[in-house]
Amino acid sequence: MLTLYTLAPAFGQASGSIFSLKAMYLLNMSGLPWQRENVDDPRKYPNGKLPALQTEEGLIGDSDNIRAYLDAQGPHFDKGLSEEAKATSRAFIRMAEEHLYFHGMAARWGNDEVWPHVRDTYFQAVPSFLRPIITRAIRRDVLKGLHEQGVGRFNDADRLARAEHDLQAIATRVSTRDYMFGDAPSAADASVAPMLACLTAEPVPTLLSKRVSEDSILMGYVARAQAAMG
Repeated sequence: MLTLYTLAPAFGQASGSIFSLKAMYLLNMSGLPWQRENVDDPRKYPNGKLPALQTEEGLIGDSDNIRAYLDAQGPHFDKGLSEEAKATSRAFIRMAEEHLYFHGMAARWGNDEVWPHVRDTYFQAVPSFLRPIITRAIRRDVLKGLHEQGVGRFNDADRLARAEHDLQAIATRVSTRDYMFGDAPSAADASVAPMLACLTAEPVPTLLSKRVSEDSILMGYVARAQAAMG
């Protein structure tokens, strides 16, 4: 049986890792038997990150690699999509994973009201009296990375304005259909829906979490995706 290594549930989501949620959705869509194992420290896994999938052939890291492995087993997540639709799907996936993702990170790691909750959830295995000291450097490195990426250079209002175009694009896409590409979920839904869900799952409301959670089109889509793939 396949084993998915992932972070534990957090903030009302099945995992504190967005990309682990994606892997879970893909595994559920695949129909293959699998189990999960929660781990606290991702450093020993490929690229020092989660998720990772244990298969008979070995350990596979990164959600895109997991998708490729599962696709090769026969589920074909984009079955029935035209080549043009597959190209559009890839663009939406990259928009969610390479842009919206960093806005979500900034909201969790950069907001001083949210950060203590994130710290105590993500690093609960660290003794409480050591946790603020040990995580200070980790947070500093994450914020440095966000600054270098670009998202960390803006304030909350500016980041919301930049994310708005992505959110509108997704809402337009799902306003007339159940899922991104029709009446059944595909690979794009396994990336976009968990991203939106995690953007709303903040222990303290932020501008971004409120924007998504108050959008009936987006939240209806997230609910359908969770019911079908979660």
